[in-house]
Amino acid sequence: MPPRLEATTEKWEVQVRKGVLELIILLSLRKHERYGYELITVVTGAMEFELTEGTIYPLLSRLHKDGLLTARWVEVPGGVPRKYYRLSERGRDALAAMKTSWIRLTYAVQRLMGDPRATRQEPTIRGSAK
Repeated sequence: MPPRLEATTEKWEVQVRKGVLELIILLSLRKHERYGYELITVVTGAMEFELTEGTIYPLLSRLHKDGLLTARWVEVPGGVPRKYYRLSERGRDALAAMKTSWIRLTYAVQRLMGDPRATRQEPTIRGSAK
């Protein structure tokens, strides 16, 4: 017997979220540096889905290792030091490229869905991550 439709849809939605999480993190850091838990709060509030420490910290570590983020430790009076992340120049360039790809992808999906606003002409992509 095939799985319930809801289970299939939930599984698909989880995979879509995982696929765009890197873009979401870079977007969340485009204007402000943030520490890990703060990012969890910002993303959870904006996207209305659960993001755990077990998901975000390995991703932040990889983005830092890949040169898309810079990081610095900040002492907190009476508390544990926090590691703050911000976009590097390479990260800003990557974000601009990801935004372009995302716009093209969502535009193509909208066109396939029959959205009358999505014409055959390519979308105009304005602005940058900077």
